[in-house]
Amino acid sequence: VQLQASGGGLVQPGGSLRLSCAASGFGSGYYASGWFRQAPGREREGVAIISRRGGTQYYADSVKGRFTISGDAVRGVVYLQMNSLKPEDTAVYYCAATKRLGDAQTLATVAPDEWDYWGQGTQVTVSS
Repeated sequence: VQLQASGGGLVQPGGSLRLSCAASGFGSGYYASGWFRQAPGREREGVAIISRRGGTQYYADSVKGRFTISGDAVRGVVYLQMNSLKPEDTAVYYCAATKRLGDAQTLATVAPDEWDYWGQGTQVTVSS
């Protein structure tokens, strides 16, 4: 089982980026996915979560209205569209997956170290 994250980079405030997380080794649609981020000196936090088959989504208050999580079950890819980026969005972003059931709001209460699979991080830097 592998998760491969990509799409990070340097962007100016107000700009956009789209992160991708490609999964291999397990059937698409049979796991929930999430994007987490970790800034220097801070704990890893959940940013956006999508339940199995994309039925429900959760967003942290800090990104609501700016970020959108979506999934392509056929390709086994989960995306995080990030718009109106702010300097405080600067962090290493990680994708994760779990076979836990439940809606996205419930999955948001699961601690990061209880998620089953993790991809490598991708750096997002928002700076002028």
